[in-house]
Amino acid sequence: MTQSIGADAPGGPSRGSFLDEVKDAVTPRATLLVVGVVVLHLLFIASYVGALHDPRPKDVPFGVVAPQAVARQTVARLEKLPGDPLDPRAVADAATAREQILDRKIDGALVVGPAGGDTLLVATGGGKVLAATLVTLTTALEKSQTRTLRTVDVVPADKEDANGLSSFYLTVGWCVGGYLCASIMVISSGAGRSTPRRAVIRLLAMAVVGIVGGLGGALIVGPVLDALPGSVAAYWGLGALIVFAVGAATLAFQGVFGLAGIGLVILLVVILGNPSAGGALPPPLLPPFWKAIGPALPPGAGTWAARSIAYFEGNDMTASLLVLSAWAAGGVVVTLLASALRARRAQGTP
Repeated sequence: MTQSIGADAPGGPSRGSFLDEVKDAVTPRATLLVVGVVVLHLLFIASYVGALHDPRPKDVPFGVVAPQAVARQTVARLEKLPGDPLDPRAVADAATAREQILDRKIDGALVVGPAGGDTLLVATGGGKVLAATLVTLTTALEKSQTRTLRTVDVVPADKEDANGLSSFYLTVGWCVGGYLCASIMVISSGAGRSTPRRAVIRLLAMAVVGIVGGLGGALIVGPVLDALPGSVAAYWGLGALIVFAVGAATLAFQGVFGLAGIGLVILLVVILGNPSAGGALPPPLLPPFWKAIGPALPPGAGTWAARSIAYFEGNDMTASLLVLSAWAAGGVVVTLLASALRARRAQGTP
């Protein structure tokens, strides 16, 4: 009787266990990458929903214009609102209130008028959701005092910037360009093959990408789509800085952590940076954690600066530009140091 040759026959190909096939199909490295992706997408959901699901104003800088005694009473009343939505302070007059709104020192102001008629000053250019929130709060307060209220938009958002989000999307585009270009440069030649010379070349390439991408973004939101007012040159400079800062930071993270650095950049820039940037919700409407970290991350610093260029005559940009410059400088230093250390280890130098 002839025995058919099968997978289990002597001399035939051996059949491994199902566990062996799983190990062969899903390598340990692939498992780690899949786990990392699962963690990142869960963090993405937690960060975006946590930051944006329940906007509540907290300590919104708010001016009160009134005779001295009335101003004190009004400020005291606003300070006692449940949940501390406003951070009120007396302002000398309406002109000063407008100037402080333009300087981004306050987000709105109540001008108390005679005969029960008051005026609310807002700035939709700083965020339409925030302006609407101030209108709702003040209207309720005025009704309780049987006073009338009219609203004046001191810094109106451009009609082509319907939701006041163009500056945010512009910044996000620049950030995406920065980390994608840096990641592609490293992945294309291998994360472990960085040398000091290659690091310098990649940083110079990121500078070129920043210049080109900054100009492209400035032209798109300006002359091409007419989506934002403001100087094309100012947007160009800001965009070049954002792209280079994010790109240099990406190279730095990859230099220290290898390909896992891409995941860390996504965590900082996309998962934490975008919802805390003040785009969909301006900073005073964000929960404390996101409100605190937003200004220190490239999307938040870039969005603030872009809005300043568009609507606030470039006021109050220094801190944001310093943050972006710090990311750029830190990225350059860490990238060069990491490549130098890797080269020394490759040469066996202690």
